[in-house]
Amino acid sequence: MSAVRFAYVTSRIALDRDADLPILQRAAQDREFEMAAVHWDDPGVDWAAFDAVVVRSCWDYITRREEFLAWADTVPHLHNSAPILRWNTDKTYLRELETSGVPIIPTLWDLREGDDPGPATEWVVKPAVSSGSKGTARWDDLTQVYAHSEALQRDGHVSMTQPYVASVDDEGETAMLFYGGRFSHAVRKGPLLQLGEGIRDDRDGRGENRVRTPTDQQHEVARRAIDVATRLTGDTPLYARVDLVTGDHGDPMLIELELTEPYFFLEYAPEGASNLLRAIESLVS
Repeated sequence: MSAVRFAYVTSRIALDRDADLPILQRAAQDREFEMAAVHWDDPGVDWAAFDAVVVRSCWDYITRREEFLAWADTVPHLHNSAPILRWNTDKTYLRELETSGVPIIPTLWDLREGDDPGPATEWVVKPAVSSGSKGTARWDDLTQVYAHSEALQRDGHVSMTQPYVASVDDEGETAMLFYGGRFSHAVRKGPLLQLGEGIRDDRDGRGENRVRTPTDQQHEVARRAIDVATRLTGDTPLYARVDLVTGDHGDPMLIELELTEPYFFLEYAPEGASNLLRAIESLVS
């Protein structure tokens, strides 16, 4: 079999900030893969020339979502596929996962002043289309909760209001990475949202992280989430990152199922690069 040729699809704002990219480039060179880092919106790219087109750090899709999805509809050998990207780039997918039995953080959609926010003492408010915690904040004042949610709605967003999960402050989140349906590695993600800092768009989610061994319960929830997503979209994802937290009851709950542009944390688990390349090779062969 000839060398696998694949596109690592990034964006102009991410090319110099994507920490996974150089690690995967070195691994691809070692395995004699032909890997090209290209911008998704570059009109000069011949996408049909690649054995696989792998969506990675297309971080500017948030403000260009329909353009991004229209591009995805035209690209052959795209992973994750256009149907998966369309479903996953709007966090209302969490409703479908919850209906299918995946435990998620309780979520109120389009909260307005006067609505019951539930029994929490702190809340997280965010838009349904977002990445990197953009437009997201942690509040302990209901006046600010309502104002944030309503401001998002005025700007054309679906807003999400969730109770802040206290275990995150000490335990953090568990990010589980899967390639080709197989578990690769997991990382403990440190707490990101600070009370009182308000809405920020410059948070860096790569601090205070380390390798973690998931529990059997976490594996069960992760597998269920991926299986449901596969059924709903009609396609198996090349890659998936399942972000979990521990609820007050001690059981894992899903924060997000990242199937579009998740950071892979390869600097903490370099073997993940080889695992991803093997999954790409299996797709091509």
